[in-house]
Amino acid sequence: MIDLNGKPLCTIPRVMCWAVDNLELLKSQPDESVDLIYCDILYGTGRNFGDYKDLKPIRSEIEAHYLPRLKEMHRVLKSTGSIYLQMDTRINHWMRILMDKVFLYENFRNEIVWCYKSGGISKTEYPKKYDVILLYSKTNTMLYNPQMKPYSEKTLQRGLTKCKGKYRLNNDGTPQVDWIEDITPLLSPTCYERTGYPTQKPKELISRFVLASTNEGDTVADYYLGSGTTAVVCKELNRKFIGCDINPKAIEITKARLNGGQ
Repeated sequence: MIDLNGKPLCTIPRVMCWAVDNLELLKSQPDESVDLIYCDILYGTGRNFGDYKDLKPIRSEIEAHYLPRLKEMHRVLKSTGSIYLQMDTRINHWMRILMDKVFLYENFRNEIVWCYKSGGISKTEYPKKYDVILLYSKTNTMLYNPQMKPYSEKTLQRGLTKCKGKYRLNNDGTPQVDWIEDITPLLSPTCYERTGYPTQKPKELISRFVLASTNEGDTVADYYLGSGTTAVVCKELNRKFIGCDINPKAIEITKARLNGGQ
């Protein structure tokens, strides 16, 4: 049982969220109780976002924050489970070293790259237009449901030549790979998903990870909840969810989204 001296601030059937330090929540969870961990972690920008302050891009500070949390994430993850950590290039090299230490090098599965076009374009260097998502398993028995990219109508109509004859492609499409360019950030101020939270990620991105690494009824955890997108996705995809954020505003945004269906 999880006991954080009070009820979570956000509770709907199958979804529980706390405004609490994630290390405190992690320490309260049973061993091997989570099927998937997805976290859009602190990127090490050093910025003050008003409601919370990011870590500085200093290796000692990054290691001091993440190492005890990664050890707890490893403990609560099931043997068939997987963990996705999303970040950019400021700290991904340090995080890869920490993940190799805790989850072991042989359990590294993918370095997923989410490519996008948004914001300004630098004239002094190559524009930085991607995030990195490190995917590790706990053991070599990681659950994985292949995700398919649908064929276009043009491809279906054209067909492909194979051996001596032609055949019509089915609607399953081709397997998704570890670089993503077909999901755009939440650019438009009128986008129905937008909450105003500065680091919000699109539901389609997280849905892809949840579908690939869990089945219905499984438990997903997000310990850097932010705008609550993971919780919303789990509600829609019939997964159990537990999460937290040290920023109470994040929990209130999550609660509003869960109640409003955003």
